[in-house]
Amino acid sequence: MEVTQSSKSGLFALILAFGLLWSPLGQQDFLVRDWMKLGTLMFPFLVFAALSFPPAEERINFKGAKWIALALLGAYIIHQFEEHWIDVFGNVYAFQASVNGMISVATGHPFAAERPLTAEAIFVINTSLVWLVGFLAIWLAPAKLFPTLAMAGIVLVNGLVHILGGIAFSDYNPGLVTSVIIFLPISSVAWAFLAHVIMVIGLVAAFVWEAIPPLAYYLVLVIWSLIPALASSLKVIDIEEGLQL
Repeated sequence: MEVTQSSKSGLFALILAFGLLWSPLGQQDFLVRDWMKLGTLMFPFLVFAALSFPPAEERINFKGAKWIALALLGAYIIHQFEEHWIDVFGNVYAFQASVNGMISVATGHPFAAERPLTAEAIFVINTSLVWLVGFLAIWLAPAKLFPTLAMAGIVLVNGLVHILGGIAFSDYNPGLVTSVIIFLPISSVAWAFLAHVIMVIGLVAAFVWEAIPPLAYYLVLVIWSLIPALASSLKVIDIEEGLQL
């Protein structure tokens, strides 16, 4: 890929944004404690930088992979509100103590509420593995899709960890609600889950209860299989046409 002036500008914007974000680590407690609030304000600027400075040959339209990357990062920022700021019960900054408590139970080692998952670790984990990956996904798509796939993987795995943790400990954990109502649908797990529901219930209805003909069952399976392709083919946004749905 040819390195254009706009590409260099985009890379400089990325380095500057995260350099300013990480440089005060250990010096300014408010940043380590309140990074998730800053994310809401920082997100529009990251999107602007990503869309303003793509390589010239990619400045064609804004749909498909870039929309997916943007949606994934936006969903994660919403998730971080519940996970790291205010949970559904109104508790503030409850994630750290919750995770360290689960680690204590799982290992049998009495950890304090602040360790081994420290506030500094939470800050770096979320601003690197989430924000940085999400920005790169938006900036590099559609020419390079691995960052978008990586972002989708982070969303899926994090959501499953919250859900499985809630099941294992029979308790709520900060981030569980947004994992269920946002992460699962956006990671296409909802489609896969419903595919299995349709597959099993339809199988029983057609061949055990004989409530529907087998042909109808097969037709429903084919239609459900076409949904991902039909959804991905919908026109979303074209830069040349402006921001219009």
